[in-house]
Amino acid sequence: MNLSTSISDLEIIYPDGDGQPMTESDPTRDYLIYGVEALGVYFQDRPDVYVSGNLFVYYKRGVPDAVVSPDVFVIFGVEKKKRRSFKAWEEGGKLPSFVMEITSKTTQENDEVEKREKYNRMGVSEYFQYDPTGDYLQPALKGAQLVEGTYQPIPAQLLPDGSVSIHSEVLGLDLRLLNGELRFYNPITGKKLLTPLETEWARQEAELARQEAELARQEAELAQREAKQAQREAELARQEAELARQEAEQSLRRAIARLMGLGLTISQVAETLNLSVEAVQELVNR
Repeated sequence: MNLSTSISDLEIIYPDGDGQPMTESDPTRDYLIYGVEALGVYFQDRPDVYVSGNLFVYYKRGVPDAVVSPDVFVIFGVEKKKRRSFKAWEEGGKLPSFVMEITSKTTQENDEVEKREKYNRMGVSEYFQYDPTGDYLQPALKGAQLVEGTYQPIPAQLLPDGSVSIHSEVLGLDLRLLNGELRFYNPITGKKLLTPLETEWARQEAELARQEAELARQEAELAQREAKQAQREAELARQEAELARQEAEQSLRRAIARLMGLGLTISQVAETLNLSVEAVQELVNR
């Protein structure tokens, strides 16, 4: 080992930041966070995929100025762990395969020219740009693929719902723009990628829906039991009414038998019991 070279390497400082606070507009910050968190969740089971954003990426050893800070980037083939900065020579020479910049008024020229050239030299396979406001980039979402040393536009598709979709071969995902809002979609499941917070909201909503469904089921069971109880009570009332009718009929027949035993005619019996002759005759014949 060349001792002077080692000392020289150790003396070189690779800052973890530029000392300036991160000043981003609400849309820029929101989509930066969404991109990092949603992709982080998507690749959470891949220990060899590193997703980050707004982090210094040093791509040339010994040259601290050879650095970029992509808004969102994905690197394959490196350990998934927390880093203060990313130095390619400490990571087996790996560099981002996917980069997305959230374009704004202050970053437009840098994103379109300087960063594009740097990403080209670094060999970044796919470079996406997104303008949340649609004021500085036309179209608001662009994707480019590195082909033989030159970035070639990735064609966009217009979907039936009016959204614009660009497929990322590197990620295996679609970037869709609907009403100006960017979201990642899994083309296999058709589902939108959620952040951890959005996932928790979805879980809570699903739990609430489950509880409401369970309550509705219980209420339906209660209504069914009440209906059966009402049916049983109605049947009991019918049986009681039939029994009362039968008892009343037996009482009349006994009364008719007694009166006729005393020598009264059917007409006299009917008059005495306040019944029609036909009714008395029917009771006698039963």
